[in-house]
Amino acid sequence: MHVGILGGTGPAGRGVAVRLAEAGVRVTIGSRDAERAERVVADVVARWPGADLDVHGADNEEAAAAELVVVATPWDSAVATVRSLRDPLSGKVVVSMANALVKEGREMLALIPPRGSVAAAVQAALPDSLVAAAFHHLPASEMEDLESGLEADVLVCADHPEATAATVELVAKMRGLRPLDAGSLNQAAAIEAFTAVCITLNIRHKAHSTLRILGI
Repeated sequence: MHVGILGGTGPAGRGVAVRLAEAGVRVTIGSRDAERAERVVADVVARWPGADLDVHGADNEEAAAAELVVVATPWDSAVATVRSLRDPLSGKVVVSMANALVKEGREMLALIPPRGSVAAAVQAALPDSLVAAAFHHLPASEMEDLESGLEADVLVCADHPEATAATVELVAKMRGLRPLDAGSLNQAAAIEAFTAVCITLNIRHKAHSTLRILGI
């Protein structure tokens, strides 16, 4: 399987890339600057020399050519990024992981983006793609650290059953993560906003907490 990560040079994108590559998935980390992506990949691979990570750096256009694509850009550039890649993303599962947040003092506050969630805005910008939302509550530093012992649930929502199934299958490949089908894309607003609570808890308690749903 080949997964492309748009805007994947940041901590969140790198964390997803490392976990997927460890599971044997071919990953292309994309960026507006291909050379920057290549430098990031070199650092990631050097950190885990014994893991045999199949990760490559490229521009976002090349990353968008993958079978499944994850959007890891900052939330306020997600729509512009995917809109410029509408043709290569047509017909594909696209996973949005952005959260519209702003820091105020020692708290993170959730913003209400157009259409209620970043994922819904991405779907509106990509009417011919199958958009899912996932990976919102994961601590990036723990994701990128393959020795962190990370265990977390990942809530997945989408309006297309194919997108839900593909994203659940993808998450299930990643060590320490359990995917949970959370319903339609309408749930993305609440899922994204709750990330503000998770980060605020981490700030206040100097922790790297994860989300675990009991009883399922």
